[in-house]
Amino acid sequence: GAIKLDYISSGINAEYGELIPAISENFNVSDEKRAVSGHSMGGHGSLVMFLKNPGMFRCCTAFAPISNPSNGLWGVKAFTNYLGEDKSKWADWDATELAKNFTSGSPASILVCQGDTDKFLKEELLTQHFVDVASKNGAIKLDYRLRKGYDHFYPYIATHVEEHFDYIANFIC
Repeated sequence: GAIKLDYISSGINAEYGELIPAISENFNVSDEKRAVSGHSMGGHGSLVMFLKNPGMFRCCTAFAPISNPSNGLWGVKAFTNYLGEDKSKWADWDATELAKNFTSGSPASILVCQGDTDKFLKEELLTQHFVDVASKNGAIKLDYRLRKGYDHFYPYIATHVEEHFDYIANFIC
C-alpha cells in the first residue's frame, strides 16, 4: 500500500515542504536559529526531523521520546500501518536507526530526558537503544538525563521543562 506519511515527509524533505515556511511566515522566528523539541511521540518526531535535516536546527530536545519504534510494540503497529510491512522502509523513520549513520560537519547537540519509573520505557520507548547508538556516533553530542522517580506524564515535564528551555537558549540566543 501507499505510504501514509506524505503529509509528514513533505514537511521535512529537501524543500522543507509546507511546515517550515508556515512557521516562518506566521511566527517571529529566525531561519538561522531553529530548535526542535517534543515529548513521547513528539519527542521521536523531533529526533527524526533533527537527524534527517543536519544544519536545519541548532539543537534538539526530547522528553521520554519513543526512540526505536522499529522494535517497540507500539512502533511496530504504527510503522506497519503507516509505512507498510516492508521493514526496510522503517529505518528512515526510526531515530535510533537514523543515529547509526548520522553525519554532520559539526556535532549535533541533542538533550534527551527520561524518567526511570516510566511504565513505557522498557517495551515502548526503548530510550536506551537510542542513547547507546547516539553515544557511539562522534557526530552526535548527546546529553542524556535519567530522572529518578519520574514517569512519563505532566509532573515530570513541568518539573524539567525549564532545563529544556535553557538548553535551547544556549544555542539560539
